[in-house]
Amino acid sequence: MSDSKVQIFDTTLRDGEQVPGCKLNTKQKLVIAKALDQLGVDIIEAGFPVSSPGDFRSVEEISKITKNAIVCGLTRSIENDIKVAAQALKHAKKPRIHTGIGTSDSHIIHKFKSSREAIIERAFKAVRYSKSFVEDVEFYAEDAGRTDNTYLAQVCEAAIKAGATVLNIPDTTGYCLPHEYGEKIKYLKENVKGIDTAILSCHCHNDLGLATANSIEGVINGARQIECTINGIGERAGNTALEEVVMILKQHPYLKLDTNIKTKKLYAISQLVSDSMGIYTQPNKAIVGANAFAHSSGIHQDGVIKNRETYEIIDPKAVGVTASAIVLTARSGRAALAYRAKNIGYILTKLQLDEIYPNFLTFADQKKEVNDNDIHQIIETSRIYNEIITN
Repeated sequence: MSDSKVQIFDTTLRDGEQVPGCKLNTKQKLVIAKALDQLGVDIIEAGFPVSSPGDFRSVEEISKITKNAIVCGLTRSIENDIKVAAQALKHAKKPRIHTGIGTSDSHIIHKFKSSREAIIERAFKAVRYSKSFVEDVEFYAEDAGRTDNTYLAQVCEAAIKAGATVLNIPDTTGYCLPHEYGEKIKYLKENVKGIDTAILSCHCHNDLGLATANSIEGVINGARQIECTINGIGERAGNTALEEVVMILKQHPYLKLDTNIKTKKLYAISQLVSDSMGIYTQPNKAIVGANAFAHSSGIHQDGVIKNRETYEIIDPKAVGVTASAIVLTARSGRAALAYRAKNIGYILTKLQLDEIYPNFLTFADQKKEVNDNDIHQIIETSRIYNEIITN
């Protein structure tokens, strides 16, 4: 893999589906998996096979239809988990087992009631057993964000010795600040023996709203895989949003990092996931929200009409949105009114615009948004209507 290429590991169907009330059936998962494969994701984490018969079947069926992406199944560091995952992945062209264990003192002491030494041994055995089924094994160090770096490096070395091809460094609780997470990746890159034989992966949660920033810091400091979900859905406050990290890398070419994602498909798959899971995407969501390319301030509207790049750093068409939206409100100026009027057939001179604009403001003060029908009404009821040229 090129050192400038960042692999996109999509976990919408596993971590993303952990949102309460958003359970998908196998048929829905297959539709989304096919769309993810066409989007260009490198890895699809299809589920947690041992968790239920339904999840096993979903992973099995996704393995059959996926043409390009690696198909991944999650496990704990338990032999039966791993064996079941291997069975579910038997039809995959490119199977991956994703196994691991918690590594923070909080997990070791309270969750496992174990010791650091015993956890390293369990990590080694889990990876080694996974390698008996598939060549591609990813190891996750759960709660790596709160794990001491020196100890984390020791765990990673054991996983590599056992044959891990990818090392997942999750900020499971979303606690890390970007510079802290970046420094953690840098430390591992510089201090883990054999690190050149494995890919470091970012898996960041959004509890403090830092998932995207942490993932970007991770790849800047040497990680070459980002684990993410469509629309940033996931446990608690969600995961890293796929569309955000992809477009950050695309819009900042000086980082010299890129992905295989076909960005023009982003908006469509965002809508597909939202509709399938019944999750309302917030209007101000970056890249795919309803207002991501909408302008209602008169100053902003005037700038965008004159030159889109004045207030838009991304061409809407680059992510599958038809065009920018000029939304008419009481804060809109004459330029926006003239622009929207022209779109529905009215060519207004400056004097005509000055005549109509006060009536527009009166109308706009009574409504949240002025639509095309309202514009027709405003113009057709004006005293200069017969003077206005239409096209």
